[in-house]
Amino acid sequence: MPELQLLRLDHAPALLAFERENRAYFAASVPDRGEDYFARFDERLHDLLAEQEAGVCHFHVLVGVAGEVLGRVNLVDVADGGADLGYRVAQRAAGRGLATSAVREVCGLAVNGYGLTTLRAATTVDNAASRAVLSRAGFTLTGTTRLSGRPGLTFLRTLTDFSVTRVTL
Repeated sequence: MPELQLLRLDHAPALLAFERENRAYFAASVPDRGEDYFARFDERLHDLLAEQEAGVCHFHVLVGVAGEVLGRVNLVDVADGGADLGYRVAQRAAGRGLATSAVREVCGLAVNGYGLTTLRAATTVDNAASRAVLSRAGFTLTGTTRLSGRPGLTFLRTLTDFSVTRVTL
């Protein structure tokens, strides 16, 4: 069973491999990170870890039994008891319920580990898999938006009723 772990510097090689291997797959449903992301990966990772240390973001990786990164689940822009949720799962791991499980686990961490009360999320209208993950994790549709020029939907998850079954960090 993959394990959700708080992002650390030693995840760098597996995280970079994950992003490279799945770049085209991700670009089909979310904006591409661009060449600069890969060229400056180490610098960007250090910046993310500094944001995490400051408590304004919480970055998580879903790690498989061989140490490979199978997914990411991030809480960004933490403020006033809320945060924005973002997640992605490797193409080879898609369709197995990993995204739903990891999002639910991060909801538990958000309320019990980070003291948050609400999470916000957004996805493109045509990303049915992401909409299904959010629905199964208890998010409700709140409106519409544009994501990199594409039609999108916004969601909210209130965490006051959330109970945790598993938290591993």
